[in-house]
Amino acid sequence: MSQGTEERRRILILDDDPGVGRTIAFMSERLGLQSRSVDNAHDFFEALHQWRPAYVVIDLIMPDMDGVEVMRQLARLRSTVAIIISSGVGTRVLDAAERAAAEHRLNVLGVLSKPFTRQKLQDILGQVSRMPQHPMDGDQDVASPFGLPDITEQALLEAIEQDQFTMVYQPKIACRDNSVVGFEALVRWQHPEGGLIRPDHFIPLAESLDMIDPLTDVVIEQSLGWVATMQYLPSLSLAINLSAKTLVNHEFADRLAARCLEKSVKPGRITLEMTETAAMEDSVMALELLTRLRMKGFHVAIDDFGTGYSSMVQLARLPFSELKVDKSFVMTAASSEEARTIIHSTVELGHSLGLDVVAEGVEDGNALAFLKTIGCDYAQGYYIARPMPTHHVTGWLNARQAN
Repeated sequence: MSQGTEERRRILILDDDPGVGRTIAFMSERLGLQSRSVDNAHDFFEALHQWRPAYVVIDLIMPDMDGVEVMRQLARLRSTVAIIISSGVGTRVLDAAERAAAEHRLNVLGVLSKPFTRQKLQDILGQVSRMPQHPMDGDQDVASPFGLPDITEQALLEAIEQDQFTMVYQPKIACRDNSVVGFEALVRWQHPEGGLIRPDHFIPLAESLDMIDPLTDVVIEQSLGWVATMQYLPSLSLAINLSAKTLVNHEFADRLAARCLEKSVKPGRITLEMTETAAMEDSVMALELLTRLRMKGFHVAIDDFGTGYSSMVQLARLPFSELKVDKSFVMTAASSEEARTIIHSTVELGHSLGLDVVAEGVEDGNALAFLKTIGCDYAQGYYIARPMPTHHVTGWLNARQAN
């Protein structure tokens, strides 16, 4: 077994109760995982660095450094390790801790409430045990669980000049019948030393250095080029994320329309996604640009709905056609009644305003079944498919139709 494969099967447990640590370790090993258990943050971070596990279990209530602080430190280290949050605190506190981890862009696999049942632990650990030991070429979101290379202005400039950026595409399905309706285009930096780097690690720097326009052009060029090759599926839509900086670019709408014309891609197949925070940075300019985009036939979606302070205001004043429920709610729907209530209310609100509603972060069949029950229109998430490169899309579509 290679070192990389071994790392993919390792789980590290942080719990100050040795009995709980041993129980989780024992069950992990029965599911084919290698396990280690520690009872303090110092040993946890040392094992994270030296042993390099792919998965960790973190108890929230710890005597030296509590679990929330541990996760904040993981975020500072830019760790992509998969996290199981464990604690005996109430469900609302657990939900809040999970949302805090999501806000830090950490990879939360699940929540384990104490006293946990054997079945609940097996269900969560079973997700780990069923993950592939060798990531497929198409598993574009797999990265080292510890650290990233330094991302500097010079490195970013060279990346743009040397075409180091690539696109992956995550499917979106209709909840009513599981049919594939489109894809979301997601940019990745193919770093020569660090491998594939997610956008949240380099987009803020590109924005601060006024380099977002050339990067956006790369995204549009590659995405439209790909969707143009999918003309045999004329109803397939493509979603592209926009930066807040793009919303103040007077020329963007005309430039995008011209690129669509050159590629023979109808604007109606393209949805531009932006967060409500982005729309707030210059609300007047955002209103003008989004109105012009809609006039040209493009669709516009408000992303991460429910995580900001002015969601209702933005829905009322900006010409959105689609609303995306933030994944932090969808990922906690199975364990949180509050999350289910928020999702249901958001779907009803969107429909009352004539908007299509998309749920992100669908990671199991129960979440998808819930979304179908409450009438959500579309869904995307790892349960449906991970982001994949272009050369895997056709095979994935064919395999899905065969099933």
